[in-house]
Amino acid sequence: MAAWISSATGPMTTHFWGPVANWGLSISAIYDASTLGPEVINARMSATQVGYSALFCRFAWMVQPRNYILLGCHTANVSAQSNQLRRWGANKMETEPATAGAELQQLGMMVAGTGVGLAGILAVRKPLQAAITGASFMPSMLSGLAKHPAGPFYIHFWAPNFKWALSINNFLDYDRPTDKISASMMTALTTTGLLFMRWSFVITPVNYSLFFVNCALAGSSGYHLARKVKADYM
Repeated sequence: MAAWISSATGPMTTHFWGPVANWGLSISAIYDASTLGPEVINARMSATQVGYSALFCRFAWMVQPRNYILLGCHTANVSAQSNQLRRWGANKMETEPATAGAELQQLGMMVAGTGVGLAGILAVRKPLQAAITGASFMPSMLSGLAKHPAGPFYIHFWAPNFKWALSINNFLDYDRPTDKISASMMTALTTTGLLFMRWSFVITPVNYSLFFVNCALAGSSGYHLARKVKADYM
């Protein structure tokens, strides 16, 4: 126990508390599923979180020090958010049968498009990287960026930058009715954003894009949380 407490991923470090904060995402989804109706579910946000958490499962395995807490919480979040999407779809089919099909199709096309895009990037990643780094006419800055472990050919780039989608969802929902805002989810997103701003500077490689994306996430989620608290308690 003493060795774990003083280890590189123990409770005295951000490597512990940053990933622990991410458990709030899956716990929030489980809590909302057990206490709130499906009308509160933000389907776009839940679908985004499924993709985001899937990418971070890989990120948690590749980052140094390897972080099993982060891997576990994002695996749980994929399942929890998928369940929320199931509840949302079932509720739409029951309460709005006339428009539910179109909404489900739109969400499915968004998810499929994202999946195809990511699969395409993976398919051409290595050949394209080799072409850029091996080309004599390529500027050294671009060649260096292609080789960098946090560059666009590695998970250290794609997982953090996909997190922008969470903030974009918050921006799109800037006037979402407060009775359809999940306080637990916004609290979890704000907390993880704040802690990951620090975590981005203590991992290897240091990840500046991870810092800025979490800064945006903490701000946008904090905005919705403040709206919810104001409406419910003030």
